[in-house]
Amino acid sequence: MYATNYHRASSVEDAARLLGSAEDGKYVAGGQTLIATMKQRLASPSDLIDLRHIDAMKGIAVDGGTVRIGAAVTHAEVASSAAIKAVCPALSALAGMIGDPHVRHMGTIGGSIANNDPAADYPAAMLALAATIITDRRQIPADEFFAGLFETALEDGELITAVSFAAPPAAGYAKFPNPASRYAMAGVFVAKGAGGVRVAVTGAGASGVFRHGAMEAALAANWSVAALANVPVAEEGLMSDMHCSSQYRANLVKVMAKRAVAGA
Repeated sequence: MYATNYHRASSVEDAARLLGSAEDGKYVAGGQTLIATMKQRLASPSDLIDLRHIDAMKGIAVDGGTVRIGAAVTHAEVASSAAIKAVCPALSALAGMIGDPHVRHMGTIGGSIANNDPAADYPAAMLALAATIITDRRQIPADEFFAGLFETALEDGELITAVSFAAPPAAGYAKFPNPASRYAMAGVFVAKGAGGVRVAVTGAGASGVFRHGAMEAALAANWSVAALANVPVAEEGLMSDMHCSSQYRANLVKVMAKRAVAGA
């Protein structure tokens, strides 16, 4: 590691002020990605602005069928939330699959979404749930938020403060985790709500998280595992790496989709 200035922000406005006055500042919450990157000397911010103590970015609220989760809420909090389990147990189950206990108690939903790792779990949930990403400047639909590998619609200095979504009548998530990292080699989140059926895939796409239109159409016509039997999953656009080929990932996507529907 190297010298860096640490700041504890007391509010969203304070965080923005601290970032604006820094030479090359970075927001940090759980630090599960940024701190590791700094240790490898792949990032060298002049200042770190700690978001963990901002009350406005904490807490989980369920109002009727609308769920709002503060960006600083940890994966462990989502996994154990009785309120979320009551209206969207698939999201609690997803959070409980992330990493190990240390990662779940330190990592935050806002940090995961902002980083948009192509194998992260939360982007699939946000996309399938048609969530809204709330920042200190605006509200961004999930369909417009995820822009590619580690890329989002966030502008320089823009801060995620919360996410919100309408709890779906049915939803499920299944992933095939890398045995070492627990990241998804393929993960599929399915949701059936007022706006129809949405299927989002993570861990497999060469350009990051994506929706699978053919699966959505099949499940909209028949919400069942059997409906996916004849739906093709193309290798094109899928990752091929040291862990598995694009062909293998295509098969994993279909298997995980079936498991997600069965779980829903």
